[in-house]
Amino acid sequence: MKLWFLTGSQGLYGEDTLRQVAEQSGRIAAALTEALPFEIVWQPVLTDATAIRRMCLDANSDDACIGLIAWMHTFSPAKMWIAGLDTLRKPLLHLHTQANVELPWSSIDMDFMNLNQAAHGDREFGHIQSRLGVPRKTVAGHVSDPAVTARIGAWARAAAGRAEVDSLTLARFGDNMRDVAVTEGDKVEAQFRFGVSVNTYGVNDLVEVVDAVADADVTELVKEYEECYLVAPELRAGGERHESLKYAGRIELGMRQFLEAGGFRAFTTNFEDLGGLRQLPGLAVQRLMADGYGFGGEGDWKTSVLLRTLKVMSAGLPGGTSFMEDYTYHLTPGEEVILGAHMLEVCPSVAAGIPSCEIHPLSIGGREDPVRLVFDAEPGPAIVVGLADMGDRFRLVANEIDVVPPLAPLPSLPVARAVWRPRPDLRTSAESWLTAGAPHHTVLSAAVGREELTDFADMLGVELLVIDADTTTRQFTRELRWNQAYHRLARGL
Repeated sequence: MKLWFLTGSQGLYGEDTLRQVAEQSGRIAAALTEALPFEIVWQPVLTDATAIRRMCLDANSDDACIGLIAWMHTFSPAKMWIAGLDTLRKPLLHLHTQANVELPWSSIDMDFMNLNQAAHGDREFGHIQSRLGVPRKTVAGHVSDPAVTARIGAWARAAAGRAEVDSLTLARFGDNMRDVAVTEGDKVEAQFRFGVSVNTYGVNDLVEVVDAVADADVTELVKEYEECYLVAPELRAGGERHESLKYAGRIELGMRQFLEAGGFRAFTTNFEDLGGLRQLPGLAVQRLMADGYGFGGEGDWKTSVLLRTLKVMSAGLPGGTSFMEDYTYHLTPGEEVILGAHMLEVCPSVAAGIPSCEIHPLSIGGREDPVRLVFDAEPGPAIVVGLADMGDRFRLVANEIDVVPPLAPLPSLPVARAVWRPRPDLRTSAESWLTAGAPHHTVLSAAVGREELTDFADMLGVELLVIDADTTTRQFTRELRWNQAYHRLARGL
């Protein structure tokens, strides 16, 4: 994944000045390459409308380019940018910076002023972007400032997520849970709006692959389980439930083969539609999520798409990202927390320690006892975010939270789980979430936060509502009403 660095100027300044512009903008691009986990590709200085338009068209057609960073080093008359910006389909960041940090007060002359006038040129560029209604992020400051590169980095990660969802293909093994509303959604609109292709496969298509997995491959994978996790004695070689662990490994290998063969990077399952599978996939799903796959339970393809996208956005950052579900509350005044979990499928990337590999009955699905990883989530700040189809648009809702240790041991709860305090408090959080019509399935991430999500939503043109420490139900309700009016007006323009 690459970001193109564009520098605006004009021929009026002459070749000597343009050489200095190129040299200095190259240094800015190099500094960004050092500060960001993405390759910054410096492009030749742009001085006329034809070159600008061609650059934007080339960026559109280059799959490796996930976005453009533009800086007007000198004055670049903005009418030159109209045709290019009108054709641009990649995310854009307007970097308002300059080559020097400090002004050389004692030696400033008109040559310096003519060369270093981004304060002048970027205002011209900002005007034309606003005049054309170009979606973009604007970041002001010198690239040596970590706060500046952090904001650029958040945008770059959002651009990576935008590129991922634009080419994402998702396999649904079976349909969604019967009579459930929020896991449904318009797949055609999702492909038009996001680019993701969502298609359904019969579960027994997967079963054929699972059943054909070589026994020797299963044996090797089970050895890996015993090295990576605290495997319950009954599941170990010679234990009375060892065959269940082997079958869990067979499911994982079959799923991996199916997904890799089809180029799928996200998937769903449904306990109501298991075909010939003997277990509800638990351990397999958890390990696939840990390797970056998107997942949604009960056929929830929207959450699966969101999880895969946030996995890409958070690559290389500390903190995990997992499928999650708000399950139940602890409502003792002053101690209110949410206990989040799912039947089996919570990603071990959020685990506080080494997960325990266990087998327990599952009173839903009507199959053999499934194998799963059991653990508590790592405490710390995080965010939960859900994606809902509101009929006329998609809506993202996020809640900033603090994951905490369970208030007491949970010896009888045989699933992975997270306990968190939502901001600003449980009552305001829950009332706002319900008022927004947000889903019960979410993605919990301790790696990405509000800024990345805001940039991502802006790139997609999708509504985002954030519940944080400053939220009140009154203010949140007003924001919902404003958003409703805005999005309905925007569709009609």
